[in-house]
Amino acid sequence: MTASRTLLSLAEDYLAERRELGFDLRIPGSQITAFARFVDATGHTGPLTTRITLDWVQGQAKYAKPLSWARRLDILRPFARYLARLDPATEFPQTAIFGRSHRRLAPHIYSEQEICDLLAAARHLAPHDGLRPATYETIFGLIAATGLRLSEALHLRCGDADLDQGVLTVRNTKFRKSRHVPIHPTVVSALNRYMVVRARHSATHPDMPLFPSSSGGVLPTRTIHWVFQRLRSELGWIARGAYAQPRIHDLRHTFICRRVQRWHEHGADIGNAMAALSTYVGHAKVSDTYWYLTGVPDLMAVAGKSFEQFAASAGEHHHG
Repeated sequence: MTASRTLLSLAEDYLAERRELGFDLRIPGSQITAFARFVDATGHTGPLTTRITLDWVQGQAKYAKPLSWARRLDILRPFARYLARLDPATEFPQTAIFGRSHRRLAPHIYSEQEICDLLAAARHLAPHDGLRPATYETIFGLIAATGLRLSEALHLRCGDADLDQGVLTVRNTKFRKSRHVPIHPTVVSALNRYMVVRARHSATHPDMPLFPSSSGGVLPTRTIHWVFQRLRSELGWIARGAYAQPRIHDLRHTFICRRVQRWHEHGADIGNAMAALSTYVGHAKVSDTYWYLTGVPDLMAVAGKSFEQFAASAGEHHHG
């Protein structure tokens, strides 16, 4: 960048400034740091150029797809604005040359049978007399039944599960808020069964992770993804969404879509129900919840039928 500063040192200053303002930046931070290291390793000096940015965006991407490139550009864009304040000669692609970075990709909406098969497969993990099978069965079942984010489920503490009241406390979530999540009696029963098994293998102090790793700490995200991939492969699922494979996060999509489908079937006031659902799943605004309602054929059929009934009744009222 300049004769006296590496891009990495500028990136560290930028990230420190943003974090002081309250931004988390875990994933963007690692990407910006990786970009800065890449630029420094090439020996590039002087202002940032479009060419070297695109070399990293396209050449270093895990997936060689325009969507991946667009997302990487979006992550770098605020950092480039910061650099332009320091050096007006900074170059950066000003247009969305790879298309929009946030496109609605259809998720895999699980059937009830697929969820049952996943839980059964988790139940048969080794060791059969250990905590591991119960842990994975309960995590996947809990996400499917409540729509929790995986990170929220993994960071639950024993004291966050009030099984007498049937409520989970989810702390410091994606938007640094905490919320209470009422759970169905069947979920309470499943968690009670899990706690019995857990007590045989690990301490149940209120501050202990509800789903501990083998060392007693929080179960690492990469570990649960690895186990899920193995189970998915054993089950031989074929993805029905736009992603190459069904994902754990699709359990959250499925929960939201099925909940709305049932409300439609029962003639609920969808506006009020969606506001409640948005709070339940921890969204900052209700539009984020609508984002999850992708073109699921079953849901679209129910919604279409509701609209037809509304249109017919409105027509009768108008003619009356």
